[in-house]
Amino acid sequence: MQLEFFDVPSPCVGICQSDEKGHCLGCMRSRGERLDWKTFNNDEKQKVIKRCIQRKKRKKNQHKPKEKQSVAIQESEVDMQPSLLDPPSKTQTSPDTDLDFSEFEL
Repeated sequence: MQLEFFDVPSPCVGICQSDEKGHCLGCMRSRGERLDWKTFNNDEKQKVIKRCIQRKKRKKNQHKPKEKQSVAIQESEVDMQPSLLDPPSKTQTSPDTDLDFSEFEL
């Protein structure tokens, strides 16, 4: 058992809106956890914080785009023009490339 010198602070970050499951968008606590926070002892508060961390990780993983499973789709997309909504591709020109600008005039 660990000695507790300080009270566990509230994980509230001031974004007090609920998602579709009723968890706060800021701290990920449920409505009951938010209401009963002051009555919880430090062990219960630490358990709530651990659950909030798990909820946040699950929510973050839900929004990751899934990899495309069809090879045929990927091959046909190579020939298509990229969408303006897609992030720009990182194409780098190598510094070793000799570019001839002799015919270029300003």
